[in-house]
Amino acid sequence: MSGGDELVDGFLLASAGAGADRPAIVRPCPGGGFEEIGYGELRDRVVRAADVLGGLGLAAGDRVLIDSDTSAASVVALLACSRAGLTFVPVSPEMPVERVRQIVAATCPALVLAARPDRLGVAPDGCATGLLDDAGLRPLRAGPRRGSPFRAVPTDPAHIVFTSGTTGRPKGIVMSHRAVVAFFRGMLAQCAPGADGRVATVSPFQFDMTLLDLGQALGGGAALVPVPRGLLRQPRRFVRFLDAAGVTQVDGVPSVWRPVLRHAADELPVLRDRLRQIIVGGEAFPVPEFRRLRALLPRTRMVNVFGQSESIACSFGEIPDPVPDAGLPIGPAHPGAELMLLDERGAPVTTPGAVGEIHLRGTALFSGYWADPEATRAALVPDPRCPESGQRVFRSGDLARLGPDGALYFAGRRDAQVQIHGNRVEPGEIERRLLAVPGVEGAAVLAVDDAGGPALAAFVVTAPGRDVAAAGLRERCFASLPAYMVPRVVRFVERIPVNGNGKVDRDALAASLGRG
Repeated sequence: MSGGDELVDGFLLASAGAGADRPAIVRPCPGGGFEEIGYGELRDRVVRAADVLGGLGLAAGDRVLIDSDTSAASVVALLACSRAGLTFVPVSPEMPVERVRQIVAATCPALVLAARPDRLGVAPDGCATGLLDDAGLRPLRAGPRRGSPFRAVPTDPAHIVFTSGTTGRPKGIVMSHRAVVAFFRGMLAQCAPGADGRVATVSPFQFDMTLLDLGQALGGGAALVPVPRGLLRQPRRFVRFLDAAGVTQVDGVPSVWRPVLRHAADELPVLRDRLRQIIVGGEAFPVPEFRRLRALLPRTRMVNVFGQSESIACSFGEIPDPVPDAGLPIGPAHPGAELMLLDERGAPVTTPGAVGEIHLRGTALFSGYWADPEATRAALVPDPRCPESGQRVFRSGDLARLGPDGALYFAGRRDAQVQIHGNRVEPGEIERRLLAVPGVEGAAVLAVDDAGGPALAAFVVTAPGRDVAAAGLRERCFASLPAYMVPRVVRFVERIPVNGNGKVDRDALAASLGRG
């Protein structure tokens, strides 16, 4: 069992000693209104759940797959796993069963917990199972009773989050307690919500931004407000929920705000007096959309979080007003971490306008990719400042441009770079050109196979009532880009599809060309 604040549960429950009656989780009641769960009650629920886990005979380091939306029950289960020295593996009911089976096959969990009974079918023979509900953690099937003589230490794995992998199988990212707690501390040093804050969590449970929400809310002594997933598809009800729950902060990918800006912009002013902070990240926020959000919420502090699942996030920067045309700046790195922008030779990028690859140093780094030492060695590389030290830094694959003000601006991915007629092309640069055209609200560009070789296709969302022609878009691109960077195909769509984590689903876009 854990002690102090060196493990995830100890850090997040530290406020229980300072104010047991202060709300830790605020959740909607089925009949209307909200229920507050205090820090003292949350701690007691975690202790009881950890005792249940101990009774199952699990060994320290065993994996526990938790299949749930973000809720009071799933938060209790997550913290109980930490207290019991178990590694939690979060997934979401939105995730296809086949993908969950792949994660189960990779991690061999000793226990599968789910909010719905029908999701327990992924548990292999010999694996314990249990249900999560308001009553707590309810075991259904016991596994082998082994126990363990070991106790958890800060370098042990706290959780494994799975993302898309280049091999076609999910890639497991292992984060230690030490790394997660270091991230929490660094994050709170830059953008704490305030002890009276209420932080809305809108991300799927398996998305690492949910861990950011937990750190912001519980780590900051504030309250976590899980937003029912269905409300994200009902923008007016979503805004009204934030108002009724007294939410002071919302964290999420830009895709959370696009439906609101499109269909419920007139509702947003109701949040002006209470919504103190918005944290956005996970993908680029188009400047025109961001400017509109800021205009509707002029008193809200806007923060851009940048990072990778391998570090949860590495930088938090307040977005300047007005936001530069180049986009939302990255940085600075949170305390205890350092962003290094290096060129292809591993030397620091110091010339304004030059592009380099982001490398990250610090404590809040992942331990490695689950059961994939080769990929781990490729990502955790010797520190270029002093390779002899044995210290490792994370080579992120993210590219950034050094601005004249010293800030960094995202410039695409090293592995997303495409070749068009022998020329290197970064799709993000073309997307920025398209988004600068009046009437364009969204854009995504990708390389597709064409009779003449690789070609660029652009998918464009236009504002209601705005007449934007494909020829005009290509003409604007021709005016500022080399010919090989002008999309050969322009398709107008009602929306840019996103995946389970709220990011642009480029595979779905490519597939739609074949159907057209």
